[in-house]
Amino acid sequence: MEVPQPDWLTSEHMTGTSIMAVEFNGGVVIGADSRTTTGSYIANRVTDKLTRITDNIYCCRSGSAADTQAIADIVAYHLNLHSVEIGEAPSVETAASVFREICYTNRESLMAGIICAGWDKYKGGQVYTIPLGGMCVRQPFSIGGSGSTYIYGHCDATFKENMTKEECKKFVLHALALAMSRDGSSGGVVRMAVISAAGVEREVVTGDKLPRFWEG
Repeated sequence: MEVPQPDWLTSEHMTGTSIMAVEFNGGVVIGADSRTTTGSYIANRVTDKLTRITDNIYCCRSGSAADTQAIADIVAYHLNLHSVEIGEAPSVETAASVFREICYTNRESLMAGIICAGWDKYKGGQVYTIPLGGMCVRQPFSIGGSGSTYIYGHCDATFKENMTKEECKKFVLHALALAMSRDGSSGGVVRMAVISAAGVEREVVTGDKLPRFWEG
């Protein structure tokens, strides 16, 4: 009789995740937890799920770690060629369209939920959601990953239009902290980045600095 293998030996690496992005007047704030799981085993507790695509465009990755890393590399390659052709930085909408094309064309074989966010001189800060299946839609804020299911009500109740950069950072931090406290596949530290005309400002909030809420 075959001895059953523990799930952490056979499961795929998953960024079972909480990811988020919010538009503000002048840019976007993106954030993610840092836990990567293989079944119930935490394979990496300090993963960086905020992946650079160009200097002004990043993506937040959820789903299969291998799939999302490969997609991000391919999109970055295409946009690098595109920027040479047009002689300027590509727009966020173009980046989101390339993500959508790859995710939709290969929807049967990929497990990838992407949030594409960034700033360009044409439309300012933008957030595009590309969930499983390859749909692409622009939203004022987006949440994704396994932890997002716990915080839809909080985000709907807390979000308001025309928030400042600092209000957006607080919104992202509190939402991710709440998701991480409930979701077993989310945890570690919170990585955030502000993308604007001035560039990218990155920040890490360690576990002992996260806001605490009722834990009954």
